[in-house]
Amino acid sequence: MYKLIAVDMDGTLLKEDKTISEETINAINRAKAKGIKIVLASGRPMDGIKKYLKQLDLIGKDEYALSFNGVLVQNTLTEDIVVRNTIKGKDYKELHELSEELGVNIHAFTNKGCVTPKMSKYSILEGSINKIPVHIMPMDDIKDEDVMKVMMVDESEILDKAIDSLPKELYEQYTIVRSAPYFLEFFNKKSNKGEGIRSLADSLGIKQEEVICLGDAGNDLHMIQYAGLGVAMGNAFDEAKEIADYVTKTNEENGVAHVIEKFALGRVS
Repeated sequence: MYKLIAVDMDGTLLKEDKTISEETINAINRAKAKGIKIVLASGRPMDGIKKYLKQLDLIGKDEYALSFNGVLVQNTLTEDIVVRNTIKGKDYKELHELSEELGVNIHAFTNKGCVTPKMSKYSILEGSINKIPVHIMPMDDIKDEDVMKVMMVDESEILDKAIDSLPKELYEQYTIVRSAPYFLEFFNKKSNKGEGIRSLADSLGIKQEEVICLGDAGNDLHMIQYAGLGVAMGNAFDEAKEIADYVTKTNEENGVAHVIEKFALGRVS
């Protein structure tokens, strides 16, 4: 029996218009009524998740969520921390210097919010998606404070070239994932969605084989690999589909609801 279902948001739980279908809401409610824990696992900051946590009634003393791709795992009501693994301002500065060499735009999430040395359309998009302000801030103002994650943000073809030129040692220093064609993310090497879900499941006494994880992009690969049942969306990146135990319908076709009904509730073939 599955006891925990971890669901990515963009491209998975959410339709392209950033809404959750009634079919998916109903399936999640039926799973919750059966005692199955639903956990949103997102690359977004917590402020970009709260609207959906409220909609799904997932704010409570026994409810949890992953933000920043598992850099932060916390209780949705008390905000008690299960996992927190950050990087530092010096990492942001080093990655900014590299981004200038590669000709790529960049922003970061710090204690000051989402900050960038120069506004770009994808930093504006970040703010729009999460309903948060993005601040233009000189690098010298960041200093050595905690940084949740750094993102190189640009046209897909520009990011393709940048990825090809990344120094190999960066992969030893950071977890690096592509969460969208125009987003490349850098964060603490100890963190990813798989490790976040593993830590949460362990703290709740839930076994790996009792976990379902659903996702669509590069930042979901670790949790798809970790899960007892790893699921890729029908609209997922090819690499997600290749490692998944099951490929469901697309986010526009209620793929999350299909998995819940089929594997957690046994309601569809």
